[in-house]
Amino acid sequence: MDISRASDSILGRWWWTVDRTILFSFLLLVAFGILLSAAATPMAAERIGIERFYFLKRHLLYVVPSLAAVFFISTLEYSGVKKLSLYLYFTFAILTFLTLFMGSEIKGARRWISIFGFSLQPSEFVKPALVVITAWMLSEGRKYPEFRGKFLSFLFLSLFVFLLILQPDIGMVVVTVSVWFGQLFLNGLPIILVIVASGILLGGFILAYLFLPHVTARVDRFLDPAVGDQYQIGRSLEAFANGGLFGVGPGEGLIKKHLPDAHSDFVFAVLGEEFGFLVCVLVASIIAFIVVYGALKTLKENNLFSLLASVGLLSQFGLQSFINIASALHMIPTKGMTLPFLSYGGSSMLAASVTVGMILALRKKNYLSEVESRATFSSTNASPS
Repeated sequence: MDISRASDSILGRWWWTVDRTILFSFLLLVAFGILLSAAATPMAAERIGIERFYFLKRHLLYVVPSLAAVFFISTLEYSGVKKLSLYLYFTFAILTFLTLFMGSEIKGARRWISIFGFSLQPSEFVKPALVVITAWMLSEGRKYPEFRGKFLSFLFLSLFVFLLILQPDIGMVVVTVSVWFGQLFLNGLPIILVIVASGILLGGFILAYLFLPHVTARVDRFLDPAVGDQYQIGRSLEAFANGGLFGVGPGEGLIKKHLPDAHSDFVFAVLGEEFGFLVCVLVASIIAFIVVYGALKTLKENNLFSLLASVGLLSQFGLQSFINIASALHMIPTKGMTLPFLSYGGSSMLAASVTVGMILALRKKNYLSEVESRATFSSTNASPS
């Protein structure tokens, strides 16, 4: 298929308008994810008595629809991104509610539901949808003062947070509420309300610590290593120590044999042991680059909706990545949150692909101006007949 500058095909239009810097950075993370899945999942499969490369095959299977989702969503216009967000929000909010009754209980929480033989974490798909809906409501509120955009966005947030607390998933609550307040701040939230919001977040965390046993246990273990089971975080830190600067080599790590969540929550520890400190810095730098580069480009936007949605999605992507990495390094209490594109998991990869697709859709260059500029260039440089 023709993808030259003169092409007017769907692929051609996409190629010359998509932000290729973010696209290639995302593809690098996907490649690292495949490499890590090959390194970390065989041990996890053997541990539960299934075929050695079962998880790797499934990971590769998830890559195909994930890439398709990025392509499809990144071709959408603003209106298409808004409609998709509404569809995702209501569909997966309903499924999140159903996990409370039909979901599998894992480590004291009900976050997963089985659909046609596939385990799905519906809340992962509500996160990016909520960011776009919030940006939509806030931008409409700025254009039409009688439109109660802030109130409506608060209703969307409250419903989702309520469902997350029932599961419970406090880590996702923190990420979701933090990004929401960040969008409000960009929209012009007075500083006094930012202070009040910070107090509410702190109060919510204190209540979670006091009344949710698993939160209490994780915080206590973080503050006092002598309290409770430190097995996973101990093995994680040991993995980084073993890896040193350059790592022990792909597939040669030992800690993954003893770390139950090596292929998911602690995949960064496998990266540290087998590929070393320098590759860990490289991966973290790619993630940071996507967030910073995307934010700097977006801040030049004149469209408020695009600005609020893009910065919100980038912040969500960056905050989730930070929480996973910081947990593996024992910088914060452990939290069962995946590292986008690197951790094993279909829900995580597909939801992260939805996020990246939306970012690319919002960051598209104007195709018509590209066509006009090419036409002008051609006519200017045409030889006289």
